[in-house]
Amino acid sequence: MKKLSNKTKGIICILFSALCFSGMSSFINLSGDLPIAQKVFFRNLVAFFIAAGALIKNHESFKPVKGALPFHFLRSAIGLLGVYGNFYATTHMTHTADAAMLNKLSPFFTLIFSALFLKEKVKPKQALAILGAFIGSMFVIKPTLSNVEQLPSLAGLIGGLGAGAAYTCVRHLGNIGENSRFTVFHFSAFSIALTLPFFIISYKPMTSKEFICLLLVGVCAAGGQFGITAAYTYAPSREISVYDYSNIVFVAIEGYLFLGHQIPDILSIVGYITICIMAIWMFIYNNKGTGLQKQ
Repeated sequence: MKKLSNKTKGIICILFSALCFSGMSSFINLSGDLPIAQKVFFRNLVAFFIAAGALIKNHESFKPVKGALPFHFLRSAIGLLGVYGNFYATTHMTHTADAAMLNKLSPFFTLIFSALFLKEKVKPKQALAILGAFIGSMFVIKPTLSNVEQLPSLAGLIGGLGAGAAYTCVRHLGNIGENSRFTVFHFSAFSIALTLPFFIISYKPMTSKEFICLLLVGVCAAGGQFGITAAYTYAPSREISVYDYSNIVFVAIEGYLFLGHQIPDILSIVGYITICIMAIWMFIYNNKGTGLQKQ
């Protein structure tokens, strides 16, 4: 059997991650009107135990590699900001797919931050794709004084920015040889510690259904986090990030089936199409002449 290339492994991991994160979005909504901190706490609590179990099972160290700790804290702080933004948008926006699409701006932010901090050059056509994606996001956000969803939309945009910055840190951690399972463990532990006070202050009693949904939020989040961390460890964002947009398809299907037949408005659909076209164009441009057909 032919051994899979790192790029193929990265694609498989990012598709798995997209499916898991779509499930997370659905269960966030199905868990009702519980406080955001309560949802974020459970999201990371489950991931913490899964990551710790994975480290123990594989007899791996609970210590970071040399020089990695500052980047773990940076990744965790920015990543937690992104999670809060995404959860707020997912909970308060009428259409879950809108929140998911704003979060999918993360590959563009990853490209920007990779250029700034990892010295990966952004070429003119890539910059144009980033501008096009931003314009597309405006169709989803609809920045007008009459838009009651403007705050959740901006939170979703911050969620995408935080995720993009966090994935840049993940890419760097992979480059210096950090274990992806420890990266997930550190982020989960950090997030639990910072979220715990807000969880206690705002705690709201849960029904059995809400409790199960929050556990499933955590399970899906852990699967998505392991998948995305492994994906960007196997391959750079320019080669695989476009496959993360499968998440929008998964979210739209789940929203239609389980969340009251959600159908985005025409402006949101225009935004989706614009962002996806920019993502596909950037993907093709980045892989031009790299032997993509041989992968």
